[in-house]
Amino acid sequence: MANAAEQMARNMNFRSFAKAKDLQSRILFTLGILILYRLGTFIPLPGLDPQQYAQFFESQSDGLLGNMNMFAGGAVERMGVFALNVMPYITASIIIQMLTATSPTLEKLKKEGESGRKQINQYTRYLTLGFALVQSFAIAGGLAAVRIEGISSWFFILTGVVTLTGGTMLLMWMGEQITARGIGNGISLIIFAGIIAEMPKAIFNLISQARTTSVNVAFVVAIAAMVIALVVFIVFMERSQRRLLIQYP
Repeated sequence: MANAAEQMARNMNFRSFAKAKDLQSRILFTLGILILYRLGTFIPLPGLDPQQYAQFFESQSDGLLGNMNMFAGGAVERMGVFALNVMPYITASIIIQMLTATSPTLEKLKKEGESGRKQINQYTRYLTLGFALVQSFAIAGGLAAVRIEGISSWFFILTGVVTLTGGTMLLMWMGEQITARGIGNGISLIIFAGIIAEMPKAIFNLISQARTTSVNVAFVVAIAAMVIALVVFIVFMERSQRRLLIQYP
């Protein structure tokens, strides 16, 4: 049973949170953005035949599409407007970070403080748009065979490119809003929300496969142990610190 000091500490924390109106508004804002993100994953791509695409996805779900679907929170399975998720943004961010370390121009911008950071972020947005256009064109072109009958392939591809690219840019903006007006780390929270949304389904499928002996039980246990160990390692590395003794002359 908790002692009086622990009970008082809990009450103080609760009262502090109740008084923190700014924190409450930030949490509610973040939840609202994440709810909009989840709703967007259920809006299908215009002109797509849902039955034909369901058959196509079922035949490809064990490969790359399945992994993309987990990352996108089920949007790929439904081919929603957020099917690309923030993958183009992540790719663009990695490339910009690499170029910052090698390009004198970007390195100079990085050292200019807030103004330089804004300029680098703008370059990241432009590169994100380019990657989104290329990837959405490839996806729309590949899905032209499962479009609704009567719609021309070029019209389907055009609307698909606009929709998927717009979805990615909207997600990028939503992530930036969470970072600025929410609890922070907007892009990471969007990725986390997508993975968590598909996690129960993935676990259920894995358990079902283990029961039908199509998957070795030892393999399932090993995967679970690896995931737990990875989480423990990440938390340990994140929370670890090394204190250095500083001696002044």
